[in-house]
Amino acid sequence: MPLRMRVNDKENISVALRRFKKLLERSGIFKELRKRKHYEKPCELRRRAELRKRAALNKAMKGKARAGR
Repeated sequence: MPLRMRVNDKENISVALRRFKKLLERSGIFKELRKRKHYEKPCELRRRAELRKRAALNKAMKGKARAGR
């Protein structure tokens, strides 16, 4: 997916750079870069997925408990 950003002639370079960084952040490129920076063993990937699943379950249970009050 190519990213495109137009920069106006009168636009300040710092404003254009800030817009560009936001564009990269929204597109998920930074997230992908951090993910690929170091090799992660398959067992570590499974462990991280299990922790995410457990955290989501805990968050859902807390929300359900608060709604019941």
